[in-house]
Amino acid sequence: MFTNLEHLGLAVHDLEAATALYTTLLGQGPYKKEHVASEAVDTVFFQVGGSKIELLAGTSPDSAITKYLSKKPEGIHHVAFEVNDIRAEMQRLRAAGFTLLNEEPKRGADNKLVCFVHPKSAVGVLVELCQSIPPTDHE
Repeated sequence: MFTNLEHLGLAVHDLEAATALYTTLLGQGPYKKEHVASEAVDTVFFQVGGSKIELLAGTSPDSAITKYLSKKPEGIHHVAFEVNDIRAEMQRLRAAGFTLLNEEPKRGADNKLVCFVHPKSAVGVLVELCQSIPPTDHE
């Protein structure tokens, strides 16, 4: 079940400049900066009420964000929704005819398991499913 709008992901060329701009715009700094090696991206998160803004910048030519920005302007890259059970939602969406970009959920930024729904399945919008990874006794 979708529980809330988790975040909007914004693709940017210059993460430092975009961070400064959004810090001024929102009147507050980010709460987290993170490198996600598996996706070759650097991310910055801002808390806005119950949702978040994620700025993403590619760190290599092979990054999906770098490739995206070679074809499209900076701006909204994806809409992310929090789910209770990502595997159940993936199964439900596949059964309903949606095309998923991941066979299995993968570890994403901000301590989440993530899966993406292809934009062609969602009226041109890349949709991200997010499930919080529970803390363990070892963390």
